[in-house]
Amino acid sequence: MPQPNDLSRSLVALDQNSTIIAVVELSQSSWLVGGVVPGIERQPRKKLEPNPERLLALLHRWQDEAVRAGHTITRIAVAFEAGRDGFWLARWLEARGVEAHVIHASSVAVSREHRRAKTDRLDTELLKRGFLGWLRGERGHCSMARVPTIAEEDAKRPNRERDCLVGERTRIVNRIKSTLARLGIRTFKPTLRKAADRLATVHTPEGVPLPPNTLAELQRDMARLGLVVSQIRQIEEARQKRLEQQHEAGPHAMVRLLARIVGVGVETADMLVHEVLSRAMRDRRAVARYAGLTGSPDESGARRREQGLARAGNARVRRGMIQLAWRFLMFQKESALTLWYRGRTADSRRGTRKTMIVALARKLIIALWRFVTTGEPLEGVVLRPAT
Repeated sequence: MPQPNDLSRSLVALDQNSTIIAVVELSQSSWLVGGVVPGIERQPRKKLEPNPERLLALLHRWQDEAVRAGHTITRIAVAFEAGRDGFWLARWLEARGVEAHVIHASSVAVSREHRRAKTDRLDTELLKRGFLGWLRGERGHCSMARVPTIAEEDAKRPNRERDCLVGERTRIVNRIKSTLARLGIRTFKPTLRKAADRLATVHTPEGVPLPPNTLAELQRDMARLGLVVSQIRQIEEARQKRLEQQHEAGPHAMVRLLARIVGVGVETADMLVHEVLSRAMRDRRAVARYAGLTGSPDESGARRREQGLARAGNARVRRGMIQLAWRFLMFQKESALTLWYRGRTADSRRGTRKTMIVALARKLIIALWRFVTTGEPLEGVVLRPAT
C-alpha cells in the first residue's frame, strides 16, 4: 500500500480502465458502498450489512462485470473515513489483496453552507470525489492515515486504559467528597489506605453517625474506588515488567531512554513513545502536526491574525506535551530550551507565557523525537544515571 507521505505517488497516473475504485460509508447499522467500475457507465451504489465478506463479494462482482465489459482489472482500491471502526477493515482487505486506504475525516472539504443536506449517499459521493483526486496525485483533495499493525495499536492500550481509570478515580473521589460535604463533613480523605474502615466511625457535626442509605452508598463508592486503584496498579506493574524483560526492544528502549530525563516520568515516556515517537515521521514538521502543536493562521489581504492551535493532531499528545513543558521549566532550569523560553517571556506581557509554552512544547517534542531516533543530545538537559 502506498504511504500517504510518499511524494512519488503523485507522479503515477491513475489508469481508470483497469482500476475499480470504491468508497465505504461506515455506520453501526449498515455500510453504503459507492464505486467507479470500468466499462459500466453508471456508478454503482450498494447498501450492505456490516460484513466484510459481503463487501469483498461485492467488489469481486464488480470486477466480474468489468471483465465482461472487456476490461482487465489489475487494481481494486477501497477507501473509508477514519472513525469508530478503526483500521481493522483496512488490514482485513489488505490481507486479501485489496488496496485499502483510511481517509482523515477532517481533511475532506465540505460545503460551508449553514444548513446543507447530509445523507449517506451524499457523503459517499463526497468521499469518492476526494479519493479519486488523491489517487490522481492531486494535492489537497484529502489526506490518508497510516494504517497501524495490530501490535502497534495494542501497545497503546495500557496507557489509554490507565488514563481512563485515573479519570474514573478522580470522579469517584469527588463524588464521595460531595456526598460528605452535604452532611458538613470535610475532613474525610477517601484516598487513604484505611479510609473504607473509617467510614463506620465518621460522625456529622451534630454528633450523629452517617445515615444508613448514605453510608451504604459511600461503602459502594469506596469498593469501586478500591477496584479502580488496584487496576491502575496492575497496569503499572505489568508495564514495569515489560520494560525490564524487553529493555532492548525498539519502543521499550525509547521509553527507558526518555525516562532518564529529569522531569519525565515513565508514564509520560510510555505515552509519548507509543503515541508518536515510535511512528515513522517524515520530518520535524510532521511531528509537530501530529502532536497538534501547530498554529492555524488566518490571512486575507492586509489582515493577519492567529487563530490558535489547529487541534487537528493527537489530543492526548498535545495535553501531555503542554503539561511536560511546564514541568520542564521546573526540572531543567539550565537547559537551552528553558533559557530560550525565559528570554522570550522576559517582557512579562499578559498572555506571553501561555502562548510561548505552546511554542516550547512544540520545540520539546521535536527535540525528544530527535533524541530517541537519531541520538541527538539535548543541550543542557540533566539525565539520570543509566540503569
